[in-house]
Amino acid sequence: MSGRAAPSGLAGVVSRVGAVLRAGWQRLLHLWRASLGFRVVVVTMLLGVLVLTAVGTYLYGSIAQGLVDGRQRIAAEDSLRDATDAQRNFDITDQNGSAEELTQFATTLVKQYRRDAGNETRYVVLSRLANNNDGLVVMNAIESGSVGVRFIPDELRAQVAAQPNRQHLQVATIEEGTDTISAVIVGQRIDTGVAGDYGLYFIYPMHREREIISFIGQTFLIGGAALILLVGAIAFVVTRLVADPVRRAAIVAERFAEGNLNERMRAKGEDDLARLGNSFNAMAASIQQQIAQLENLSRVQQRFVSDVSHELRTPLTTIRMAGDLIHDSRGDFEPTVARSAELLRGELDRFEELLTDLLEISRFDAGAAVLEVEASDLRASVERAVDAHRTLASRRGTQLVVVAPADPVVADMDSRRIERILRNLVSNAIEHGEGKPVEVTVGANDSAVAVTVRDHGVGLRPGEAALVFTRFWRADPARARTTGGTGLGLAIALEDARLHAGRLEAWGARGEGSCFRLTLPRKADATITSSPLPLSPLAMEAARARAADDDGSARGGPGGDGTSRPVADDDTVRLRRIVVERAP
Repeated sequence: MSGRAAPSGLAGVVSRVGAVLRAGWQRLLHLWRASLGFRVVVVTMLLGVLVLTAVGTYLYGSIAQGLVDGRQRIAAEDSLRDATDAQRNFDITDQNGSAEELTQFATTLVKQYRRDAGNETRYVVLSRLANNNDGLVVMNAIESGSVGVRFIPDELRAQVAAQPNRQHLQVATIEEGTDTISAVIVGQRIDTGVAGDYGLYFIYPMHREREIISFIGQTFLIGGAALILLVGAIAFVVTRLVADPVRRAAIVAERFAEGNLNERMRAKGEDDLARLGNSFNAMAASIQQQIAQLENLSRVQQRFVSDVSHELRTPLTTIRMAGDLIHDSRGDFEPTVARSAELLRGELDRFEELLTDLLEISRFDAGAAVLEVEASDLRASVERAVDAHRTLASRRGTQLVVVAPADPVVADMDSRRIERILRNLVSNAIEHGEGKPVEVTVGANDSAVAVTVRDHGVGLRPGEAALVFTRFWRADPARARTTGGTGLGLAIALEDARLHAGRLEAWGARGEGSCFRLTLPRKADATITSSPLPLSPLAMEAARARAADDDGSARGGPGGDGTSRPVADDDTVRLRRIVVERAP
């Protein structure tokens, strides 16, 4: 059991460590994206590391090469003096009667040249040259210590044999016990007399140079690390001097954007940041003044529209009464006068409708519009809006098609305002649909409910979908309206949608018709995450085709694989269509 538990515990530790590392990496990424000072310090330190690495590497290599060159020069001079002395000793010695005597003399001489004083260590090796064929006696290689003939490079031996009148030098690696170290090896030919030519080699281990190079490397590392930290600290201080005023300016700008128009930056001195602060304060003062002027002008305009609209109510009522009286008596008039009475009645209706819309717009502009929210079924509002346009649709020869779920589509809304939006959308669809069908679709998801109104008429040019909600805007000024609209319907509809924290959007393509989508949150304090219906009719038609296929499959029709499926209540797509047929 312990064998099975261990991997599980190890996996848990690895998982926790991985989670900690991922969290730390995410915090670093967030700090990198959010902090200018952090980015400047990190970039400065990285560049400092690169520069110091390049400079340190160059200096380290130059110092090491200088130490090696100096050691080679000293070794060459030192070994030349001792080699000359050794040659003189071999020339004057009388201990050459036999190989044993000569070997004893050579051993004493080699050990005499050996040095072992701390870092000033020198080994001496005497060995027979490869081209020595004239010696009467033969001596074995003589070594002064543990570093012997096996560490003499073959290349150096060959050079000493080939050029006996010159001193030869080479750097090689030797072993002193368990320590491996570089050494300068100097070789020169020695004439031993009866034994012929031998090579005298002086081996200088570079202990001192290694210690110096190691000390220099450590100094570079410690000094470089300290310098990098110092550069980072300097970059942090300098960045704070620049970033703090910019950060304060950003905070002031955010507060100013939130509506605190009295916010200003502190500007001291005459440097660039002070000029930035003064410029920002001047800009803020100018914007505040212009906004105040625009607010005053807007209040004057709103008051004017509201006052005029209210003042026109009384004369309009009088004119309405007189117009109704004249209209009721038009049978006693001549045909031209009777027709004028009918035109007067129609224009009075339109004028009264325009006044009502102007009053509603003035309420929105003044922020006085209030919602009367209650949980309502959106399908009922759609049916009332469609029923209100039955006569108009029949007169225009337009077929109205409503697609709605069988289950209630409940949302918190002001039914009066929502119904007004739908009436505007359906009326515009009939007006611009050119007698082709108008489709009204209702949908819902967890966060929102939606209605789309699609016509197949003239459609919209590119860019006009963003203009249709502008007050008094018309896609074609030369086109005569037949439904008596005021030009404010879609603007009021947009304000009604915004008042519900919803969205009213438009889509259109020339020759393909147009589509308007109203999306409302299910709860008054909720946020819309996505609309349950697509705005593009192409996506909507694809969704309907899929729904029709699913409906056919649920009813036992052919499935996607050409087979029949049994009817299942859970798979039934519950849709209903309300159709207002074309007038005969």
